Amino acid sequence: MEHHVVIEKLCSCAKKEGLSQITTFDAKEAALEAAETQMAYMNGSFCGKHTFQLVEVNDNFVIGMVGGGCGCKSDH
Repeated sequence: MEHHVVIEKLCSCAKKEGLSQITTFDAKEAALEAAETQMAYMNGSFCGKHTFQLVEVNDNFVIGMVGGGCGCKSDH
């Protein structure tokens, strides 16, 4: 079974970094570890005008923005 790490909205910071919106893993543990690492990187390295949280949805991991709009012009 495949497990996905999904960045819910690719903001301009994510686009500048060349991040993929969806990354696929064979093992759920590997997907969770990658999602946690990615979220920590995004929270620590992006513009700082918003934060990110991780939510598990149907054995996949979604990284979403916390709060309203941001200064880096997020795209839906």
